[in-house]
Order: sequence, then C-alpha cells, then structure tokens
Amino acid sequence: MITSSDRIRFVKEYYFSRKLQEIAKIQNPSVINLGIGNPDLPPSETTINELIESSGDRKSHGYQLYKGIPELRFAFSEWYKNSYDVNLNPEKEILPLLGSKEGIVHTSLAFLNPGDEVLVPNPGYVTYTNATRLAGAIPVTYTLNDESQWYPDFSGLGKSNLKKVKLMWVNYPHMPTGARGNVTLFKKLIEFGRTHDILICHDNPYSFILNENPLSIFTTDKEIQYSIELNSLSKSHNMAGWRVGMVAGRSEYIQAVLQVKSNMDSGMFLPLQKAAVKALESPPEWQNNLNLKYMERRKHIWKILDTLGCEYRKNQAGLFVWAKIPQEFENGEEYSDWLLNTCHIFIAPGFIFGSEGNKYIRMSICVNESILNEVKNRILHV
Repeated sequence: MITSSDRIRFVKEYYFSRKLQEIAKIQNPSVINLGIGNPDLPPSETTINELIESSGDRKSHGYQLYKGIPELRFAFSEWYKNSYDVNLNPEKEILPLLGSKEGIVHTSLAFLNPGDEVLVPNPGYVTYTNATRLAGAIPVTYTLNDESQWYPDFSGLGKSNLKKVKLMWVNYPHMPTGARGNVTLFKKLIEFGRTHDILICHDNPYSFILNENPLSIFTTDKEIQYSIELNSLSKSHNMAGWRVGMVAGRSEYIQAVLQVKSNMDSGMFLPLQKAAVKALESPPEWQNNLNLKYMERRKHIWKILDTLGCEYRKNQAGLFVWAKIPQEFENGEEYSDWLLNTCHIFIAPGFIFGSEGNKYIRMSICVNESILNEVKNRILHV
C-alpha cells in the first residue's frame, strides 16, 4: 500500500465535512442546520441572466487567462474604489481567484518556507492554520477573547519572539465572533507589520454583511507595502458555490501568488467571470435589501438564544451570531451535541475555531424565518 504524504498527518479532515456525514444519517425529523454560513438567497437577477446568456456562447467554454479577464479585474477595482475608497491598479494589483479560500493556500505557498512561523487567530478560520502546515511552516496562535473585544493584544505580541514570523492572518469583520474592524485597529495592524517586518494578510469576505461601515486593510496602508487582502463574492453577493474571489496587494505580491496559482488551475469559466462583473455592478439598494432580510433573521436568532439562555453581543457583523453557552454545560461541543440529539438542530461548536471558543457556539442566519420558527418550536417542546 502506498502511504500518504507527511504533510497531511498534521491536517485533519474539515470538521463540517465529517459532521455533515453524521447529520445526514439522522431522520424523523430531519436536522435543521444552523451551523454553516451557506447563503440561501440567490445572486441578483442580472448576475444570473448574464451567466445563462454567456454560457450559450460557443466561444465561452475554452481555457481562460490565469489573471482573469480585464473586465473582471476592472470591476473589482471599481468595487474597491466605490465601496472602500481604495484605488487599486486592475492590471498589477488585483488577481481573481476561484474563491478566497484558494487564496489562503496560494498565499501560504507563495510566501512561506519550511520553518517560517505564521500568526493565526484563536478563535479563527481553521484554514489559516492548515494552509500554514501544508506549506511546511509553523502556525503560532494569538489569543482573541471577549474582554479585548476579540482584538489582538499588540503589547503582548510585541514582547514575544517574532524573528521567524513572516505572515499574520487577520479577519475583520471577524469569523466566528462577528467583531467589527475599525480604522484604529487597522492602523495598529499595519504598524505592527511595519515594526516587525510581517506581512498582514487580511481575509475580508464579511465586510458588507450587517456592517454599516465596510473597511479594507488598504484604508490604512495606502502604499500597500505591509498587507495583502482577500475578498470574495461568496457571502456579499450570495455566490458561495460559484467560487469567485480575489487577492489584492502590491504588484510584487500579486506576481508571487500568480506563480503558484498558474500551476494549480487553468483559469475561471468565462461566463462566471462575466456574471461576476454584473454582481459587482449591483446598486447599493440590492445590498441594502439583502441586509434588511438578514436583520429580521438575526432577530429570530436572538430570540432563540434568549430561550436557550445564551449570552451574545448585538453589535456583531457577518453571517453568524456568536454566543456564550449556559454555565451548566461543560463546553460548546457538549451543548451542540445536546441540541442535535434532543432537538435535531445543528449549531457549530466554538471549539472548532480554537480553544478560546470552547465555551461558545455559532449560529448561522442563512435560513429563512419559517425554519427559524420551527427551531423555536422544537426547543420549546423539549
């Protein structure tokens, strides 16, 4: 038997991949899934129509440019200018991706050597850690907690040994906690990167969801010397399954990522790119209407959490509500399993995002009001 590589010994199968297989076996009643941020609403009508129309063109089905079509890079550039007041060169400073998750891996492979260290948040998106390990580097966690409003402790970090640290992953609005970013925080991040010669990698897919003041890390790094930024249409434009994202940064950084990407894929389906342009051109009213729906759903989630005796902040942004579990439960996994077994409701336990999430759970707002009413009914009848 041929053995697998050493690198995957340190990378487990994604939690949701394993858990969803378990959930699929539960019947009568079926499980209501509040664990995953999978938008259930469609993209804009013009986006869908463009995909359909472009797919009918016989010339649309061949290989595409690794850098994406110029129209898409320009649309991303205009999106940044209009949404964040950030100017990016669409030819040199933007690279379309097959989703921003791809960008996390590509960035890691482009910048890391074996033995390099990477600062990753605890709690945070597990892909930061796994991509670091796949690249042969060493993840070093930095603590986020409720007392610090889920912001890094720059004073404590500055006193630690950072000589081998090359990248720092940050994500605001933060997943899973919903903590919002602000200019002061981003200035501290850029200054931290400048002082310690660390590239700040900002993963920014949630900035338009329940967030009145969308920000880019480039707002405070105008010369884009110490940061790169990943963005995505998955959450902001309801296109999670389409796999359309981007990485932005100074030309040298983008070229490094392109060197990896061009050896990993063969470009993005042309109709997807054309449809993404339409999505990026959506008027503000479309985004506002989407957030109005999410606001109503979030109110239902708050009521559910109140019924369950969980504690939460109401100023969270993004597709989730992060909540502290009742004291009588040992940890979020025990609480999640209790809800699954007694009510056939699945919520994400906070431990999967790091040890600082042990006493927390995460609920998604990607389900409609009728389903949320069913959730309340099941809980009330336990």
